[in-house]
Amino acid sequence: MPTTKLSPEAIQQMLAAHPLWSFSDERGGLLKRSFRFESFQAAFAFMTKMAEVSESLDHHPEWFNVYSRVDVTLTTHDLGGLSSKDLAWVQRADQAAWNVNT
Repeated sequence: MPTTKLSPEAIQQMLAAHPLWSFSDERGGLLKRSFRFESFQAAFAFMTKMAEVSESLDHHPEWFNVYSRVDVTLTTHDLGGLSSKDLAWVQRADQAAWNVNT
């Protein structure tokens, strides 16, 4: 899929559809979310699934894990902001987190 930089309007639409994510204009645009799970094992299952997704999208997050929490920061470094790859990652992450938590 070609990587295109997201417009401010597309970012606002994404935030409306994914309200647990927050936007920062640091580094040209970042998306952040803290995922919470029932256990370390569930958090690790989420990270394993999203590692596979990241490879398939050729787009890798900045993330940090402590026990049942996974903090994620997304940006597309080579575009200097947010791209269609970030949006795809957000969509897949929200679905993966829901699947792990249910």
